Amino acid sequence: MSAAHAIPAFEEPEAPGFAGSIALALLVHAALFAVLVFGVRWQNRPPESVVVELWAEPPPAPVAEPKPAPKLEPAPPPKPEPRIEQPDIAIKEPPKPKPKPGAPLPKALAKPEPPKPSVAEAQKRLREELAREQAALAIDRERQQIRESLERDAAAARAKALDEYIARIRAKVRGNWILPPELKGNPEAVFNVVQLPTGEVLSAKLARSSGIAAYDDAVERAILKSSPLPRPDRPELFSRELRLTFRPRD
Repeated sequence: MSAAHAIPAFEEPEAPGFAGSIALALLVHAALFAVLVFGVRWQNRPPESVVVELWAEPPPAPVAEPKPAPKLEPAPPPKPEPRIEQPDIAIKEPPKPKPKPGAPLPKALAKPEPPKPSVAEAQKRLREELAREQAALAIDRERQQIRESLERDAAAARAKALDEYIARIRAKVRGNWILPPELKGNPEAVFNVVQLPTGEVLSAKLARSSGIAAYDDAVERAILKSSPLPRPDRPELFSRELRLTFRPRD
């Protein structure tokens, strides 16, 4: 047999409807994929919210009482701003250069002498000082005179009050003595009298005799009989011990 008439190799024939089944399968898979995608999205949608509006008339507003007007207090005075003192900063002077060894030392500058006052100014200053000293001396002299005058007046007033006080005592003693009838002249007897602040006589001692014993005894009896003695008008004149002189003709 020739090659032209050789039987061809066996080839498997294509099954009928194979392409259609593949297309149908793809279509089914695509539909299934779409169902899955849309189903998942539908389940994931959030639930719709329902809004309910409730409405009612509001209650009447309460009537507010009028508030008292606030008292206006005076504003406090502004506080003074604190004064910030600047610290004293010591400025150091630059050190002076040390002289080199062997170099001549600079001569110290002589201080200028103060100007001497003129003769006229010196005399004027002396006259002013003398005038001030004389015025001060005149014031001191005047004060001294016033002080002495006051002291003299006070001493005179004290002496007068003391004389009146002693005169009252003598008058009371004279009213109580009985003199001897044969008494002649104007004899003088001096007694030291000790008394209490109330004027009561504690003792009456003869300090200097008159030379007439009868007269001395009469005066002593009169002093003791006059107790209590008159008291002074000025309390500072009181003295516990008195030295009294008695003459019958005074």
